[in-house]
Amino acid sequence: MAGLLETAGYEITKDPYAADIIILNLCTVKGDHQALSTLKETTKQYTAKLIAAGCILESTKKTLREYNPSLSLLNTDNIHKIVEIVEAVIEGDVVESLEKNKTVKINLPKIRINPIINIVPVGNGCTSACTYCSVKLIKGYMQSYSVEQIVEEVKRSIAEGAKEIYLTGQDTGAYGLDWKKDLQNKGIELPELIDALTRISGDFMIRVGMTSPNHVYRHLKKLMAAYQHPKVYKFLHIPIQSGSNKVLRDMKRPYTVEQYKECIERFKRLYPEITIATDIIVGFPGETEAEFQETIQLLEQTVPDVVNRSRFAPRPGTKAAAMKQVATNVAKERSKLLMDVVEKISKERNALWKGWIGKIIIDEYGKNNTMIGRNYAYKQVIVNGKYPLGEEVEVTIEETATYDLRAFESKEQNISEQNQELLIQIRV
Repeated sequence: MAGLLETAGYEITKDPYAADIIILNLCTVKGDHQALSTLKETTKQYTAKLIAAGCILESTKKTLREYNPSLSLLNTDNIHKIVEIVEAVIEGDVVESLEKNKTVKINLPKIRINPIINIVPVGNGCTSACTYCSVKLIKGYMQSYSVEQIVEEVKRSIAEGAKEIYLTGQDTGAYGLDWKKDLQNKGIELPELIDALTRISGDFMIRVGMTSPNHVYRHLKKLMAAYQHPKVYKFLHIPIQSGSNKVLRDMKRPYTVEQYKECIERFKRLYPEITIATDIIVGFPGETEAEFQETIQLLEQTVPDVVNRSRFAPRPGTKAAAMKQVATNVAKERSKLLMDVVEKISKERNALWKGWIGKIIIDEYGKNNTMIGRNYAYKQVIVNGKYPLGEEVEVTIEETATYDLRAFESKEQNISEQNQELLIQIRV
């Protein structure tokens, strides 16, 4: 939206007090409460006219308009209309654009927050119908963008200096499933897309975004093969949500714990150093203590490097909202136990990298005269000193922590004997 507005001649300011119009990007996946809280805070603090944009359902519209009747609204299906919405608000009109459509949200003008990272959506929507999730209600069924469109977006950003390409979507693994009747694109899915992107010339890395276990499992061999390319980060975000098959069925997640475990085991067999990220929902309606313990046991068996934790919260309009809820105090207690287990696993996994020598891409500014980079397994590495964003630096991991690795720039050009032993240890 910022890119479209800048192209139309508007000035984008980082100072909300100087703005004539403030556009609020609201997320309502976990309900309308946070969206309303953000609106109230902004209204009280600033005098600019407001436009609320994001995942806005009818319930959200009602909630926001009750507080501010003069609020203009724009959903994610209509971001291409942001310029005309702004023009109308300048004239004093109250407008909304909440209709659903299949607008392609790629190859639009863009202002990247981080100049070396380009976040590229592979499509919009998903193929699942999880009982707890409101995303499908908002986004609809998967709409994949063509390989040609995605390649064009990536090529342009690389020419502009991007060093990291983040493939994103509600579920990147569903890419291409809407093309079953499209003879031209039939058979093109996530592995084929990755292959096409790795053939683009230039010095850059690709991070594949969240892929549900059922999609990883159904094209496991091809996906593992696509990851072999040196331009692909050895990073797999595969959300399990629960370690209980009973809970997964209640969630209407289309896979089993056994399938998830097979995906992890086979990826680690081929890429022992791979970073595995997963998601867990604690306190799903009906979850028993025994079923929660199955989740803990699964994490201890598969030792993911990153676990995104969330306590269940009912989303309006979803089936899970009508189910019998787990007591709040029970869910809190389980969430605390989960956090303790996850932090222990993360700390142990990171400790395996101590002594590693290799290259990282500097992609963020850190605190206290440090920079943050990523190695080939997408591990976060903090290094002392100042470097240009996008620079490749060879470092030695001197310390490890729960959530990151700490390093110093290395003058050595070859892997040390200590590093060789580390790689053997990881493979074992």
